[in-house]
Amino acid sequence: MYIVTGGAGLIGSATVWKLNCEGITDILVVDHLGNTTDKWKNLAPLKYSDYLERDEFFSKLEAGFFDNVKIEGVFHLGACSATTERDATYLVKNNFRCTVTLAEYCISRKIRMVYASSCATYGDGSLGYRDDENEIDQLRPMNMYGYSKQMFDLYARQRGYFKHITGCKFSNIYGPNERHKGEMRSVVMRCFEQITADGKMRLFKSYKKEYADGESLRDFLYVKDAVDMILFLFRHPRGTGLYNIGSGKAETWNSLARAAFSALGKPCNIEYIDMPEHLRDRYQYYTCAEMGKLRALGYDREPMTLEEAVRDYLCNYMLTGKYLGDE
Repeated sequence: MYIVTGGAGLIGSATVWKLNCEGITDILVVDHLGNTTDKWKNLAPLKYSDYLERDEFFSKLEAGFFDNVKIEGVFHLGACSATTERDATYLVKNNFRCTVTLAEYCISRKIRMVYASSCATYGDGSLGYRDDENEIDQLRPMNMYGYSKQMFDLYARQRGYFKHITGCKFSNIYGPNERHKGEMRSVVMRCFEQITADGKMRLFKSYKKEYADGESLRDFLYVKDAVDMILFLFRHPRGTGLYNIGSGKAETWNSLARAAFSALGKPCNIEYIDMPEHLRDRYQYYTCAEMGKLRALGYDREPMTLEEAVRDYLCNYMLTGKYLGDE
């Protein structure tokens, strides 16, 4: 049996989908579906053997319920991913302490585990974007979400856990199955919503003279490419430690918007709007994951280009209303 926490979320459901594509269906999905979103719709096309709510799963784990179950691997992708979340106590419990519990369980039973860290741990990027475990104590995340991820990365390094588990520092991941994410949905999805609604895309104005409006840069990665990298690390005998999961290429917001207009067959019409005051001092103008470590391990597949990925996402999922697994 495989366990996928956050299995109804964007990356989690894509991981279940990827396992299904390989004929694997003995999967325990763990999540918190709640009553405020349609996240459950991500699960409907997928094949899995059981589902548990997050709190019930951790209660059973600590009670020894899974001690005699053969677990092939754990993909711990469940977390609060809202960069705007202000409840630090909740983030510590949900993002840090749950990861500690699951990691120590897996390590004690020699179960392979991959967990979600984040490129938010890099803070403003002034120290670069190197996935080097020996440098992480120098990083200063810019929000509590990033720090909750940093807390576990540091905890794991201090205890030597990176000999046994893999942390994935995800860049800006987008793709099918993110409809439930509300304010945290990707700009690609916002492009689709705005372009189909009124034929224009709104981007923030730049507040740094080095960058023209819409010319700040991000490392965007399609979720199908992200889960391919996850599975590669999970199966590689030396795939433990911290690894960036990104495209390794910085693209402008303007390029992303142009790709969306092109995919939808619409003329490009970008409007630049004022950035909220509270974001101006914390806004990142450049992110780009260094991918040499993953490449050195032997991962040689090139991710989709921005244009290819945006077209696949918008034309095959957003316009059709399909989810991963509906293919």
